[in-house]
Formats: sequence, C-alpha cells, structure tokens
Amino acid sequence: MLTDFVKGEKPEAEEIEARIDAARSKLARQQIQIKEKKLPVLVILDGWGAAGKGSVLGRVIKELDPRFFRTETLAQPTQDEVRRPFLYRYFVRIPEAGKISFFDSSWMDETTKSYLLDEYSEKEYANHIRSIKRFERQLSDNGYLLVKLFFDISEKEQKKRLEALREDSSTKWRVEKFDRWQNKHYKTCRKVYDDYLENTNQFSAPWYIIDSKSRKWAELQMLEIMTRAIDTALTNSTRSVPILQNTFPLKTMPKLSAIDPNVRISDDEYRTRLKELQAELSDLHNRIYHKRMPVIIAYEGWDAAGKGGNIKRVTAALDPRGYEVMPIASPEPHEKARHYLWRFWNRLPKDGHITIFDRTWYGRVMVERLEGFCSENDWQRAYNEINEFEQELQDWGAVLIKFWVHIDKDTQLERFNARAADPEKQWKITDEDWRNREKWDLYEEAVDEMIAKTSTEYAPWHILESDDKHFARIKALEIITSEIKKRL
Repeated sequence: MLTDFVKGEKPEAEEIEARIDAARSKLARQQIQIKEKKLPVLVILDGWGAAGKGSVLGRVIKELDPRFFRTETLAQPTQDEVRRPFLYRYFVRIPEAGKISFFDSSWMDETTKSYLLDEYSEKEYANHIRSIKRFERQLSDNGYLLVKLFFDISEKEQKKRLEALREDSSTKWRVEKFDRWQNKHYKTCRKVYDDYLENTNQFSAPWYIIDSKSRKWAELQMLEIMTRAIDTALTNSTRSVPILQNTFPLKTMPKLSAIDPNVRISDDEYRTRLKELQAELSDLHNRIYHKRMPVIIAYEGWDAAGKGGNIKRVTAALDPRGYEVMPIASPEPHEKARHYLWRFWNRLPKDGHITIFDRTWYGRVMVERLEGFCSENDWQRAYNEINEFEQELQDWGAVLIKFWVHIDKDTQLERFNARAADPEKQWKITDEDWRNREKWDLYEEAVDEMIAKTSTEYAPWHILESDDKHFARIKALEIITSEIKKRL
C-alpha cells in the first residue's frame, strides 16, 4: 500500500485552515450523534517515529467533549500484560457504545516491531496477523467503527525531525532507540509495514495513509477521513452481518437426549478417588505455576445440576493465591455497552494461574438467544467468534476445559422442590429458574447446537453426567488432571 500510495494534492494554506475549522465543527456535532446512536468508535494512529501522530491528535480533539472520548498511549506492554494473551491489552481498552477511543500506536506497532527485531518467528508473525484480522473483523461485525490511520513520512524527513528533537533538551526524551533504528533501516521497515498494511486492509476495516510532511495537512486528512467514516457508520448502523462458515476442526458430539445422566459411583469409591485426585491436582497446581501455564475451566449446565458443588471440590485442591472463581451473572450496563466477549477478556488469568468460570461466554448462544437479548444475526455469528476466541487462548498456551453439567428433567424438578422447602437453600431458587424450566426443550435444542458447533479439537466439550453429583465431581477432576498432565 505504501509503494502504491498516491499523495493527494495539498491545498493552499488558507483553504486548509477553512476546511480544518469546518471538519472540527462537524466532528463535534458527530460526537453528539455517536452518543445518541450508541456507536463505539476506535481510531488507531500508527506510522513512522516522529511522523507527528501525537501533535496532530492533540489538535484534532480540540473541539471534542472530553467526557466522551479517551486517548490511550500504547507503548511497551507492562509486566502484567506480558503474562496475558497478545490481544488482551487492546481488547480490554475498547470503547463502550457512544464513545470514541484514540489509540496512539496499536497492535500494528507491537507486531511489526517485534518482527523487525527478530523477537517473532515467521510463524508467530503470521499467527499474529491472523489474530489481528479476526479481532478487527469482530469489532466491525459487533457494531464498532474502526478507523485505521498510518502516518507516512520519507526517510529524509524522518531523519530531519529526529535530529531536531534530539537537539532540543526539552524534546530529546521523545526520541526512542527504536526510532533511530527505524530510520537507519528505513527500507527494511517500509517493506514490512507495506506487507502488514496489505495483509490487514479489510473491507470492514480499511487502512488510510496520511501524508504527514505537513502537520496542518495531516490534521485535515485525519479530520476528513474520520468525519466521512462516521457518517457512513451512522448510516449503516442497522445492517446485518454475513455469517461466516466454520473453518475449525470439530469433534463429533452426541445430543443430550442420547446421554444418560444417571451414572453412579459408590460412596466408598467417591471418598477414595476424591482424596487421590485432589492430591494430584494440588501437585499439578504447583507445576503449572512454575511452567507459567494458564488454565481456564468453564462450567455450563442446567439449573440445579450441581455446578457449585463441583467447583468447590476442584478449588479445595488449589492454593488460594493461584486461582479465582468467576460467577457470571447478567452483564452490567458498562459491560452491555461493549463487545460481549469484553467482560471475559477482562477476567482471563495470568499465566501460571487458574480461572474457573461459573457460566461463560456461551450465554450468547443460550440465554441471550432464547430470551431475545441479542438479534438472530448476533447469536448465529457468535459460534465462529467464540471458536476464534478459544483459539486465541489455545495459541497463548492456555489449557481450556469446558464442562456441560447434565441432569434429566425429573432430577431438576426434585432439586428445585428440595431447595424451595429448605429455608437455607431458598435463595438458590428463583422465578427465573422456573421460567427457564418451562423452556427446557428450547434450551436443549440450543445446547445441542452450541456443543455441535463449538466442540473443537483444541477446545472440546466434556459432558458431566450429574444425576449423581459424586460421579460428576470425580469425572470433572479426572478430566482436569488429565488435560493438565497432557499439556505439561
């Protein structure tokens, strides 16, 4: 893209000033529309060192209401971010609906810089490109406007600016070691940037090249690109998104109706195996900490199936400093205002730690689907989006274990009645539980589809037959220890 980039004709200074004023005013008006239409806008500014991204951004935001935008300067990842998946620090910073976020440098800068400095292999670089394209497409598919700007200057112009910054005692700190390296290896960098831009230039998230030789001209280009993109996004805010075909390797899974949940274990065998497996898991917890291996255990299942008791027997074997249980309820307003996976990216463990989810991202294709909390287009897309999310976790090195805790309808009714009759357990049974029970057949159909479409080879579903809670607990511990040992 850089080699083919044809610079627009720069207007006279007077015209530039007039158009900047008009564009600033329009952007300020659009900010109100963005808020009213609940459009989330993410603007990323990448490009050459000393290309003027920061100074141009400072002028662009002059007329904006600071309550409804924020600027993120994304330099090197922190130690905590290094211990998370590659996309973590970007996903957790996406704006909520109705607001604008400006990223001064993004995933492009991190990826190309690491590749240029030989910190990534060819395979790692290709995997990051694939992840980035999926991430950007998911944002767009879920209603985000993504405006990607690359600030371009010549080798000669960059050298002149870097020298000027270094000669001034008040600005020399702004020149980083990589900026000088970049200028020294300008042609190599240009080729990598050009390939990156070509590979990630998508219909839903195109790249715009900013001719940055003149800062005023760069400001006008950025303003007019943004205002045009916002106009288009506001017009297309109700569009449906194509459903992508599944390309992930799937495991053949039985339907719930073919599984007998009434499998039992004797009390003596339960006590013996529980003690053995908890001791084994305790040892494995130490090993995964030393190996810096993250573990994610996801529980879904019927109401009253015994998820809580199952989780309790798992955590009894773990060092409390190295795990966390995440009970997932209805999303809070600030969570609803973002991509539905945002609240789960925020809850991922650090490497070497375990996170257990009591309910998960699969709410999108169960509760949200059946209760009408999202459109059909939304939940139909979610199968592929979830498979992509779980592959990111796999690529990161996480062990991901997914359980469906299964009981039959009669067992659920017995447990509901027992809870209702016990004053100490009445809090566990709600009107919503009874309403969901009335939709058992619809939920079973949704769960069958969910399991069939998301039981990938790298993240398969495990069914826990839980009419006998003791049996389900032992089976869960056996699977957890087995999967961790496999990865170790």
